[in-house]
Amino acid sequence: MDDTSVKELAQFLESSPSCFHAAENMKNMLLKVHFEQLYENKKWTIRPGGRYFVTRNESALIAFTVPEHSFPGMRIMASHGDSPAFKIKENPELETDGHYIRLNVERYGGMLCAPWLDRPLSVAGRVIVRDPGSGAFVSRLVNIDRNLVLIPNLAVHMNREANNGYKYNPQKDMLPLYGDLTAKGTFMKTIADCAGVDEEAILGHDLFLYNRERASIWGASGEFISCGRLDDLQCAFASLKGFLAGKKQKYLSVHCVLDNEEVGSGTKQGAASTFLYDTLTRIHDCLGLTREDYLIHLADSLMISADNAHAVHPNHTDKADPTNRPYINGGIVIKFNANQKYCTDGVSAAMFRDICRTAGVPVQTFVNRSDMAGGSTLGNISNTQVALNTVDIGLPQLAMHSPYETAGVQDTEYLIRAAEEFFK
Repeated sequence: MDDTSVKELAQFLESSPSCFHAAENMKNMLLKVHFEQLYENKKWTIRPGGRYFVTRNESALIAFTVPEHSFPGMRIMASHGDSPAFKIKENPELETDGHYIRLNVERYGGMLCAPWLDRPLSVAGRVIVRDPGSGAFVSRLVNIDRNLVLIPNLAVHMNREANNGYKYNPQKDMLPLYGDLTAKGTFMKTIADCAGVDEEAILGHDLFLYNRERASIWGASGEFISCGRLDDLQCAFASLKGFLAGKKQKYLSVHCVLDNEEVGSGTKQGAASTFLYDTLTRIHDCLGLTREDYLIHLADSLMISADNAHAVHPNHTDKADPTNRPYINGGIVIKFNANQKYCTDGVSAAMFRDICRTAGVPVQTFVNRSDMAGGSTLGNISNTQVALNTVDIGLPQLAMHSPYETAGVQDTEYLIRAAEEFFK
């Protein structure tokens, strides 16, 4: 088995401790192969045969290529770059008993709390400063690349019921220890030093905790990969790799990574925003195409909404549907839900199955047990802005929304191959 793709995935995950870093890494990958960056606040010049990308909020990214000739429709693959984490609050330092300095945090998204305890953690994200030359607000990426904080567990001697189930209070149980009293007043200075700015220059920030443990490839045959943020950077990475490998000769080809899926997508850079709609209509305008041309193209288009799926858990096999049971390294998962939490229907499922059959990629299916509520993803939300045939898919994984998730080595390659065929 060629492990090149999974090693590249591991490197991508480790270098993307926040959604801002993920977008920056994808931006650099695109620039390396001569994509041209466009800006929403400037005029666009788009040419047949051109390769472009645009970002919003520095956390969402859309890359696209225009065929040399007229095209019948669009091929769009959308994923998301955010993951559940703890966000650093304003005025973050908390002095405790005159001995400890903790950081005040709040939950971003629906995470598993317990795995965050007793792990080496650090802080990553961005700070906002005003450029002294232009006067514009600019951001600086931040990654404190060392073990900085830890959330200590309460000893079993003080919580005898710890192994019988415990309800975590995020304001009490989940605050990370930053230092002893000598650390008082230093946290934002540490952030500023990392950003290369004066502390007083920081006017705003979006900072998150992340797990410092490196990606690991493990198992009897090295068949598993574990790391933080597999949901959904595994799909974002595979989508981009397939997008770059595809010939992109027939359709307007679009690689789209949105933000804030884990908190409902209702932001200017989320799936519920106009980011995808604005980009697609602007492309059509710049090419001299009409509103009707855009609507005709939509009717003959397909979007793949790529967000990881639940694999059958080896210790909890009863949690999976009796007849739809995806397994790690068993192939790409098509996700179905009668109430349209996933937007797959018979038509979009058939279109995607045909793509995978042509690519020689195995396909699995996921449906929630009928007596269990499931999650949702960005496909149906995005469809409220850009309505087209859409299939919800993902790669099978364990421990979704843990800071250290597990997926299959082979499945990444499967999605890259399917994406390459999709962007033919």
